[in-house]
Amino acid sequence: MKFFVSCAKGLEYLLVDELLALGCARATATTAGANAEGEAADAQRAVLWSRLASRVLWPLAEFDCPDEQALYQGVAALPWHEHLDAMMTLAVDAHVSGETITHARYAAQRVKDGVVDALRAHGGERPSVDVDAPDLRLNLVVRKGRAIVSVDLGGGPLHRRGWRRTQGEAPLKENLAAAVLLRGGWPRLYAEGGALLDPMCGSGTLLIEGALMAADVAPGLLRYMDRHADSHADPFAQARTSLYGLSHPPTRWLGFDLAAWKRLVEQAQERERAGRGALRDVFDGGDLDPHAIAAARANATAAGLRDAIRFDVRDAAVWPVQSTPRGLVVCNPPYDARLQADPALYRALGEGLKQAVLGWRASLLCGDENLARATGLYAQKKYQLFNGALECSLIVCDPVRPAPRAAAAPRPLSDGAQMLANRLRKNLRALKAWRAREGIDCFRVYDADLPEYAAAIDVYTEADDPQARWLHVQEYAAPATIPEADTRRRFGEVLAAAREVFELPRERIATKTRARGKGGSKYGNLDRRGELLTVREGAARLRVNLFDYLDTGLFLDHRPLRRRLFEQARGKRFLNLFCYTGAATVQAAAGGAASTTSVDLSATYLEWLAENLRENAIGGAGHRLVQADALAWLEADRERYDLIFCDPPTFSNSARADDFDVQREHVRLLRAAVARLAPQGVLYFSNNFRRFRLDAEAVAGFAACEDISAQTIAQDFARNPRIHRTWALRRA
Repeated sequence: MKFFVSCAKGLEYLLVDELLALGCARATATTAGANAEGEAADAQRAVLWSRLASRVLWPLAEFDCPDEQALYQGVAALPWHEHLDAMMTLAVDAHVSGETITHARYAAQRVKDGVVDALRAHGGERPSVDVDAPDLRLNLVVRKGRAIVSVDLGGGPLHRRGWRRTQGEAPLKENLAAAVLLRGGWPRLYAEGGALLDPMCGSGTLLIEGALMAADVAPGLLRYMDRHADSHADPFAQARTSLYGLSHPPTRWLGFDLAAWKRLVEQAQERERAGRGALRDVFDGGDLDPHAIAAARANATAAGLRDAIRFDVRDAAVWPVQSTPRGLVVCNPPYDARLQADPALYRALGEGLKQAVLGWRASLLCGDENLARATGLYAQKKYQLFNGALECSLIVCDPVRPAPRAAAAPRPLSDGAQMLANRLRKNLRALKAWRAREGIDCFRVYDADLPEYAAAIDVYTEADDPQARWLHVQEYAAPATIPEADTRRRFGEVLAAAREVFELPRERIATKTRARGKGGSKYGNLDRRGELLTVREGAARLRVNLFDYLDTGLFLDHRPLRRRLFEQARGKRFLNLFCYTGAATVQAAAGGAASTTSVDLSATYLEWLAENLRENAIGGAGHRLVQADALAWLEADRERYDLIFCDPPTFSNSARADDFDVQREHVRLLRAAVARLAPQGVLYFSNNFRRFRLDAEAVAGFAACEDISAQTIAQDFARNPRIHRTWALRRA
């Protein structure tokens, strides 16, 4: 089954790793969550053990939802007597987008109406509503005219661990605290004998999460302790009720496997006993506010950690030198306008850490990059996270040491370069919301927007470090009337503007420049660095080489088409002709294709494709790689395929095959490809030859053909919609 696990923005890739470690068969990152595949037990395990998830949503139905009446009818048609008893309580959380259903509360009411009416029709009884502690909590998402109704398996927000008794003015959510600890490598550091320190601990969230993590306590154990436990009992006994079997299930949904849940809880209790018994006394916290320290002690007591964590009223700037040689400093200093973030506070924190824990590791959640820089610490890694609606910067220093002295100030940009830098910043702002919504890591940020600066600039973000960016800058051919000196100067200004805007060193910018010679303009010598990066595109991890070839191994303009292949591939037999490095094959396989066949004449590209498949743990006899002339192979093949992708080169004159010209050969190519389609199959044919003309009359003799080019151009290529043309063909 597929299910969805939500999280705070910025935690998606950590969550994917966690879900895979918890036993899910597959997990892929999407905006503010991950799409997971596994059995019901895997989803229940995530409810109990995930430290990063906000909710675990198990889908009951998905249907077209053009308006509120369709929503009501779609919900009322479900067999609700199989999901809850009429005497149970119910709550609905709704999230809607679009033009027809615009009010989440009204949408939730219509879902409730559909459930109630269906149960009344079945047995005459109806459930009541309990928004705080329902027996069954449902989740509705309406987006792009589709509705998904799911069971909230956790019964509510999973960041609520059950130990928080009091909190400060701006408490850090527990799952975000877990991310700060995981990015700092805390589990491994603890296993190696390290200590944990929070010099601005507030109500103790980071230290309590770190101690429970070190003690191997499942985050859900305290959350699901008996609701009727004696509130006046000893606080230690309260914190350890899970040890005595008093936990309750997170939901009373009739589809919830209570026996499996009981086994999970029992196993977690055994691990808790062993972990708490072996927990070392290595946790220290301090804060200038005595009320915060009192809150931290109360919370630690509720978590069963009263004697495990030391809390003192102390100034972070004068923390004593630590005797433990290894450890992690975690901190969430104030940073929003309401708390009046002060760079001086960050400078004092950085100075104090340089004195107290020089050589330790630090994971600091700062308000923004300027505040992070104010610490004066050298950060090897930077991550963008969201604390609620606040965008903040997590820096990881390994080890804690002063930032290097700033280099001499760069020369100011020329007027032209400054104009280009302004355009780059404008484009980044324009693309920001779209990129966040679609989860786009690699994109085109500039495409000859200013005619005198004729270049394309593409951004590539490393898969495992969202702050590690690289640029691929490709110069377009200048008219012969432009002096070569002007062309070189302008391209230099392109690079200067890009370096300033993205704050990148020269070695992170790959350039492809034009050189004039006999036969006209052509690209000059390319690098031979052999440096491969791994990037993410939706569900896939893909290897790119920015320096050694004219193309990088990933055609960014085909991103929407590859997404379409991913969405349509489940259970299909997929064929990729002229497969290049196989990004489309990886997407089809990640989308659940029954089999894939990839054909290309180049052994180099097929080897690259093999690396991409290995990067995504895809392999086996169901994924064939064929080194052959694609057209000749296609005409000899006798297999059938449900989904075919064909993106041929404009020209090819390889010594190992006949010359190929897409304009001359496209009818023959398409005829052969359509002949290999299964009865309901579809062929996507694309090429980027600007002067290409499809022979529609000839193609109509054997295929139904639709031009879908406009649907395959993403926002970052909107300035240049002729970057490629795409057609969908089916058997006539």
